[in-house]
Amino acid sequence: MPAAATTTVIVIGSGGREHALGWKLAQSPRVKKVYFAPGNGGTFENVDIKQNEIEKLVEFAKRQDKGDCLAVVGPEESLSLGIADAFAKEGLRLFGPKKQAAMLETSKVFAKEFMQKAGIPTAAFATFSDAQKAKDYIAGQNKPLVVKADGLAAGKGVIMCDSTQQAIEAVDKIMIAKEFGAAGGKVVIEERLVGEEASFIALCDGKTIMPLASSQDHKRVFDGDRGPNTGGMGAYSPAPVVDKALHEKIVKRVMEPVLKEMNARGTPFTGFLYAGIMVDEKTGEPYVLEFNTRMGDPECQPIMMRMKSDLYEYIDAAVDGRLGSMPPIEWHDRTAVCVIMASRGYPGAYKKGEVIEGLGDFGPDTTVFHAGTAKDAQGRIVTNGGRVLGVTATGKDARCAIENAYSAVRKIRWGENGHYYRTDIARRARP
Repeated sequence: MPAAATTTVIVIGSGGREHALGWKLAQSPRVKKVYFAPGNGGTFENVDIKQNEIEKLVEFAKRQDKGDCLAVVGPEESLSLGIADAFAKEGLRLFGPKKQAAMLETSKVFAKEFMQKAGIPTAAFATFSDAQKAKDYIAGQNKPLVVKADGLAAGKGVIMCDSTQQAIEAVDKIMIAKEFGAAGGKVVIEERLVGEEASFIALCDGKTIMPLASSQDHKRVFDGDRGPNTGGMGAYSPAPVVDKALHEKIVKRVMEPVLKEMNARGTPFTGFLYAGIMVDEKTGEPYVLEFNTRMGDPECQPIMMRMKSDLYEYIDAAVDGRLGSMPPIEWHDRTAVCVIMASRGYPGAYKKGEVIEGLGDFGPDTTVFHAGTAKDAQGRIVTNGGRVLGVTATGKDARCAIENAYSAVRKIRWGENGHYYRTDIARRARP
């Protein structure tokens, strides 16, 4: 039997993903209130508890409806610190994997070795904890490589290299200069795959996979997929590259083996499972670039805009281990596009505290999800991060969704030439 209705939800995190999750969860008739901890300038009912203050989050959850509430984790940092373990210890309900299972994202070395053991298709790789040995290995390779920091680096610890020299410089950047801090204690060096990327995200309850709509992210900072990697400069859903046949391959060859191997290790996976997929340009076969153990950002924004079903009902079922009894999720037959408006300089240095102008009601097809924003002493919305806004719009097809999103983007501004956005989001999906 389903658990009694949960009326209070705590969304943990402060980005656009968290805003979109809370926005969707608040639409459920079973949800009375949504708190954001800590939230941002655009979210409602913010709680002054940071995402890494695990004990405070536990205590706050205990005070809600005598502990009868549901926490939904957005960022990987909270999962890496064991928030799911801490909530479980107190008998509190939370959607997200425990620390050991979250290593699928928090350690790229763990993830690659996990995929190898589970027979999940991925690029050939080698791992190193010694910088010189890593560089010696690179010198013996005669193909494009990708160098990855082992730990969490906010989506920026993956460096695509076109030459041996670039790969050696990447090792120096990660392991010697420590530009990503402790995340660079080890590196993964892997073959650079060529093809089209897609994001495949599913709800999991340890036994059952419930796929969400397909999506595609744009990681590089500049148009034409140039420049350094970021946390994501935009996304759209659905991704045409993921047809029915490819969808089934990803479920059977990637997602289900993850649950099987996690269960074999005694660490069942409950939460959002995200596979970054490369569809090989020659064979059309899917290979896993990376796993995330939480909802993608900015993929979350267009996915939530298209979701017709009640998200709360599915998360509630997953937490209780009854996802297998739920019908497939229903989706609006529309395309959704999210354009990230970032502070100029991101992913490097950028200004904060600039007043954002042009925010308003853009109509039913467009929602502006806040990420790096805050409210100043006068109550004005100001910039407070690199990725500031996720302007998300739907349309009858990709062309209409793109036009709706960019129409809103052009009305928003801050500072003197203070913002930046890519102008080619979702072009691959355009008819």
